Amino acid sequence: MSETPRDWWKSAVVYQVYPRSFADGDGDGVGDIPGIRAHVDHLAWLGVDVVWLSPVYRSPMDDNGYDISDYHDVDPLFGTLDDLDGLIADLHERGIRLVMDLVVNHTSSSHAWFQESRSGRDSAKRDWYWWRPPREGHVGGEPGAEPTNWGSAFSGPAWTYDPDSGEYYLHLFAPSQPDLNWENPEVREAVYSMMRWWLDRGVDGFRMDVINMISKAGLEDGELGGPGGPIDTTTHGDPGPFVLNGPRVHEFLQEMHREVFADRPAGLLTVGETPATSVEEARRYTDPERREVDMVFQFEHVDLDSGPGGKWDVVPMSLLDLKASLGRWQEGLADVGWNSLYLGNHDQPRSVSRFGDDSPEYRAASAKALATVLHLHRGTPYVYQGDEIGMANAPLATVDDLRDIESVNAHRALLARGATGEEAMAAIRAKSRDHARTPMQWDADEHAGFTTGTPWLPANPDHVEVNVAAQREDPDSVLHHYRALIALRHDEPVVAHGDFTMLLPDHPQVYAFTRRLDDVVLLVVANLSSQPATARFDPTWDDAEPLLATTAHPTAGTWSLTPWETAVLIRR
Repeated sequence: MSETPRDWWKSAVVYQVYPRSFADGDGDGVGDIPGIRAHVDHLAWLGVDVVWLSPVYRSPMDDNGYDISDYHDVDPLFGTLDDLDGLIADLHERGIRLVMDLVVNHTSSSHAWFQESRSGRDSAKRDWYWWRPPREGHVGGEPGAEPTNWGSAFSGPAWTYDPDSGEYYLHLFAPSQPDLNWENPEVREAVYSMMRWWLDRGVDGFRMDVINMISKAGLEDGELGGPGGPIDTTTHGDPGPFVLNGPRVHEFLQEMHREVFADRPAGLLTVGETPATSVEEARRYTDPERREVDMVFQFEHVDLDSGPGGKWDVVPMSLLDLKASLGRWQEGLADVGWNSLYLGNHDQPRSVSRFGDDSPEYRAASAKALATVLHLHRGTPYVYQGDEIGMANAPLATVDDLRDIESVNAHRALLARGATGEEAMAAIRAKSRDHARTPMQWDADEHAGFTTGTPWLPANPDHVEVNVAAQREDPDSVLHHYRALIALRHDEPVVAHGDFTMLLPDHPQVYAFTRRLDDVVLLVVANLSSQPATARFDPTWDDAEPLLATTAHPTAGTWSLTPWETAVLIRR
C-alpha cells in the first residue's frame, strides 16, 4: 500500500468482522478466514476502508477468542496463518487495510506464559501475572480469603485460588483469563515483540481490547453497593477505581508507540477500547502530540440504558440523554483527539433494536436514520457486520438459547439475587452479546447463507426477509443507504473535517446538527422516533441541495418529519 498522511483515518470507515459469525468456508458451522475471503468483494462494494478483525488467534474459546493461548498462530477453528496472509493480500488488493484485535490486558490460562507462571512461586514468569496470598487471617480457598473483594466483569470474584501454590491470581474477566502484570518490563517487551511480528506480516494496526485496564493503581477493597457497571456490587467490590485509567497507562502506551510504531511508515491505525473513560482522559489518550493511540472507544452512550445496578439493571434510554452524551464527546474532542463512532459491536445488542425500532414497519427507516446520524458526526464510523442490512436482536426465549459466557453467568447471578426466571431473561434479552453474534445474513437459505452445516448459533429467523442478497437488488434498501453514506464521507471533505454544532438539543424526537468546513455547511436532520415530528430551522435551508434522498419538504423553516425520516442537505 502507498504511504498516506497519518490522519487518513479521518475520512475512513471501519467494518468489524466477528469471524465466528461472518461466513463459514468449510461447513463445520463456525465462521472462518476462508469464509471471510469469499466475501471480501462485499466489503469492497460497500466501500469500507478498514476491516477490524476480532480475534482469530489460538484459543480455548471460553470467551470466543478473547482468551488467547498463542499470539503467534491462528486457531484451527478459523484456518491457518497462510489463510490469514491470503486475507491480508485480498484486502490490500482492494485498497482495504486489516486491523487485528489485540488482547493484552489478559491471556488465556492455557497460554504458555501462564502455565509457566503457575508452576510454582519460584517460576521465572511468576511475576508476569498478578499473584497474591490469601487475605491475612484467612485460609486460602475459603469465602472471603481473596486478596481483595473485587468482582469480575463475568460474575463472581476477580480472584481464583491455586491450591498448588497457595496463592490467588487476578482475572478481571473469566477465571480462564488471568491478567498480565504490565509493571513487569519483560511482559511489556514480549507484547511489543509480538506486535512488531504482526506488523511485519502486513497487518495495518490494532484495536486494543480494554487497554485502559493494563495499569493497576493498587490492590485495595472496592466499594460495595455503588455503580459497578458490569460488576454486581451487591456482592463484590467495584475494582474500577483501581484498574481503569491507572497511574502508568499513558506511560505504557507512549512506550508502546516508541517501541512498535514510531519508526514505521505512515498508514497504521491504533484504536484503544477504554471503558469508563471521561472526555478529559480521552483527550490525553488521543492527543497526537502525546503519541499514544489514534482514537478510543468510549462507553458512555451505550451505558445510558443501565441503571444503578449496572448493565443488567435495564432502564429506558431517552433521545435527550443520547444527544447530550454524543454532543459532549463531539465538543470535548473538537480541538484535540478524535472520536470513534459506533452504536453496535460484538459486545452490544443490535443497534436497530436498541436505539431504533425493529418492527417490520420501521426497521429499515430506523436503521437508515441511525446510520445517517452516526456517520455524519465528526469521527471515524464503525460498521458492525450486519448493521448494513439492519440486522436485529435474536429471539432469545430461554437460557438454553444463550452461548455467551457473560450472559450465561449473568443469568445465574440474577437468579441468585432473587430475580425470577422471566425477570432474568428480560434483562438478558435487552443486553446479551449473543444478539450481535448470530450468523451474518447473506441470503434467504436455511442458515442465511452462513454455512452448509449446522451453525454454532442459530440464524435469526428474520433472515428470510432481511439479507444481503435481497437488499443488493433493492436500491432503496438499508444496504444501499450505507453505501451512499460511506461514499459521502469519501467525497465531501466537510463530513470528515468539518466542525460540529448540535441543534435543537432539547427536542425529544429530532436529532439535528450542522457540519461546517470553510464555506460549506452540511445540515443533518433525523426524526429518531416512531411518531411524526415537527421542527423549525433557518428558512434558508428550504431550498438547499439535498445530498441523500428525502421526502421532507420544509416550508418557511418548518419541517414535518415522518417517523424515522432523515434529511441531509448542503450549502456551498
